[in-house]
Amino acid sequence: MEYKFLLSYILVLTALFYLYKEKLEIEKTLLINSIRAFVQLLILGYLLSYIFKLKNPIELLGILLFMTLFAAFTGQRRVKLADRGYIVAFLSIFCASFIVLFSLIALDLISFKPNEIIPVGGMIIGNSLNVYTLAVDRMKGEVKNTIDIIENIVALGGSLKDAFYFVNRASIKVAMIPILNSLQTVGIIHIPGITVGMLIAGAHPLEAVSFQLVIMYMIVAVALFTGIFSVNFAYKKIIRTVFN
Repeated sequence: MEYKFLLSYILVLTALFYLYKEKLEIEKTLLINSIRAFVQLLILGYLLSYIFKLKNPIELLGILLFMTLFAAFTGQRRVKLADRGYIVAFLSIFCASFIVLFSLIALDLISFKPNEIIPVGGMIIGNSLNVYTLAVDRMKGEVKNTIDIIENIVALGGSLKDAFYFVNRASIKVAMIPILNSLQTVGIIHIPGITVGMLIAGAHPLEAVSFQLVIMYMIVAVALFTGIFSVNFAYKKIIRTVFN
């Protein structure tokens, strides 16, 4: 096993020294999280060497389901929703992730092999989690700021869904901003991680770029679907959450 990667920790030590010297009071968090990342990725490396040998589709789907459950748990911790908000997080992430993942398989862009479906599935679920937290957090903020408008729409005979129309639009828009910014700057300001990894592994530049485009467009789809599912599953619980 190659241990030269440990030399890169010098960069973290430099950051730790500066943070400690300037008394920014986040050096402990950085130290703990950097060590935690090391341990988690090391465990992941060993697990993937086993997972990539799996052949049973049920086992692979079980791993993806576990990742989705954990993502939902994390999402509920970040943006708490009242009245079984975990279910909202799970359904939003699950529906968006599996629609996108199986669309990629149906289009023959990836195959149902462990070394493809697990890493790509992880990226999809991870991005879905980020979009879910952004969308729901924005919804909570919008409701607090516009509760009078929402109450007036309902009082005039509109449904709660009608009253949330502008809130939902704003939430989906905010959730889409990171991927829109990424699409605008990719290839000019930065070279994405997938491309870098494939180039270092010796892949042809056009092959690396082509696969990166699949990933980028995949993230666009998962961002949109997660935003849509999040606002439609969460809006009834937002009111109880905000004013609980």
